[in-house]
Amino acid sequence: MTHRKEDKSLPPNKWKSNKGAEMTPKKKDEVEDEKTQEYSEDELRNKVAQLEKDLEEARKKADHYFNQLRYSKADLQNIQKQNQKRIKDIIERANGQLLEQLLPILDELSILADTDTNKEKLQEGISMVNKKMEKVMISHGIEFIHAEGELFDPFKHEAIMQVETDDYPEGFVVEEIRGGYMFNDRVLRPSVVKVACSPSNKVEDKNE
Repeated sequence: MTHRKEDKSLPPNKWKSNKGAEMTPKKKDEVEDEKTQEYSEDELRNKVAQLEKDLEEARKKADHYFNQLRYSKADLQNIQKQNQKRIKDIIERANGQLLEQLLPILDELSILADTDTNKEKLQEGISMVNKKMEKVMISHGIEFIHAEGELFDPFKHEAIMQVETDDYPEGFVVEEIRGGYMFNDRVLRPSVVKVACSPSNKVEDKNE
């Protein structure tokens, strides 16, 4: 009796057993099917029901957060509108107070303009009105820029010309042509000034 030898050149999954049955590896789908069959129908229904429950809870949470975001946005818009109205009211009250303080000064100016008086008394009246005006401005945070005798500051002063002089160091303000003002550390209007320079530098400028 002769035995047929197995062909070792074939891959192992093609070898035949002693009984002549062919050995083949299980396919992936078959393995998955076997795993699925391990769960009973009740277990599968329970799992599906749990997933549906989790999905519903997640949907409710999403709706809750969305509504919270919508309400928060509406609240923020209301707060912004209230703040804008509050700021507008503050500005209007401040303007009203300023105008209320300026009215008496305007009355005095009108009286001076209509009064037939000599030059000296007119000057005294104007000086008095000017002091009252300065007092009102200071009470509202407006400061005067002191320029004459100060070192020229391009942020506070506007130079219109240079003056040859030995009375002031070079670069210092010799004369203020028009006053400047600041409000809350911000320049409202710079002072218009003349700036000192040495005679030699003035000559050099001309030669240029």
